[in-house]
Amino acid sequence: MRVIAVVNQKGGCGKTTTTVNLAGALAADGSRVLVVDLDPQAHATLALGIDPEELDQNLYEILAEPAGVRRLEEVIISASDGLDLAPSSIVLSALEQKLAAERHDSRTERLSVALDNLPPYYDYVLIDCPPNVGLLTFNALRAAREVIIPLEMSFFAVDGVQKLLETVALLNDRIGHDVSVRILPTLYDGRTRYARQTLGDVRELFKDLCFDTVIRNNVKLREAARAGKPIARFASSANGARDYAALAIEVEASPPPAIRNDIPREEKETVGGDSTREVVVRYRDAQAGEVRIAGDFNGWIPDKGVRSMIESEGETRIWTKILYLPPGTYQYRYVVDGEWFRDPDNTDFVPTAAGQENSVLVVR
Repeated sequence: MRVIAVVNQKGGCGKTTTTVNLAGALAADGSRVLVVDLDPQAHATLALGIDPEELDQNLYEILAEPAGVRRLEEVIISASDGLDLAPSSIVLSALEQKLAAERHDSRTERLSVALDNLPPYYDYVLIDCPPNVGLLTFNALRAAREVIIPLEMSFFAVDGVQKLLETVALLNDRIGHDVSVRILPTLYDGRTRYARQTLGDVRELFKDLCFDTVIRNNVKLREAARAGKPIARFASSANGARDYAALAIEVEASPPPAIRNDIPREEKETVGGDSTREVVVRYRDAQAGEVRIAGDFNGWIPDKGVRSMIESEGETRIWTKILYLPPGTYQYRYVVDGEWFRDPDNTDFVPTAAGQENSVLVVR
């Protein structure tokens, strides 16, 4: 079970939108997902079509008791196929005062113990955190091994994330385990030069911490929240659904931190041999700034194990990708400036469960 906290002390950056819609995309891919709403505003609860005022109990009843006294499944409710919810309520804001007399470790491990005691049913747990670094966020970071930080494309948001990364590093020492952090660009409007420049600055600053996926501004995301459904169920062909489906692919392809830490940072790729073929594909574009390739041959990690070359023909740039693959059939897509596309020069493609299209490559 992978536990992922969605954290940012800044409001309005897409935490709840990311929690709910990434959960919906993962569920659409066949995973069993639990959303834990740790925000007293209960926006994730509302975005999944559940009125917190109509519930008899919520997370407060679990976290206010000593760890292990009550079981989390007592408050979990079904939101849709493959997607469950541990709901929140405004009463959760009283938890810090309620636990003021408790030891620090006792107060911050409540959620971790509750999740540890769950039956082995869920593939993913996504925790929606409040817009601050208080007791509830401490509980999330203690329970999680992975953190997603949604980052809107503005200078002040970037400054805030730098401070948050420093805070997470300090919390790692206090929490007692390392937390793997990834940054997700959100609220992106590629029509503006400012947004494009900011995205480039963010990628340059945070490098491999950034997801390749970018979440674009999309009114359908707000409409889906008002309808109480993840975008994958509300409007599966909308840009918002495509973006979160792409994010789900990245999350699924990334090994959990316990596995990732065992992999050497500089991996040696085995090339050649009687069963390996050199495969060359090319992507042409006059506007793109960065093009990478990802597929089931490299774990959907863009450009992993791939040799790349860039050349120009007039105003058109050509990205050449050289793959070394044994005979077989493979699925792949290009990542062009953070957005996922099938190969425009390849007419062979297959639809995915999330409504996307993967190009098909046959190596003989």
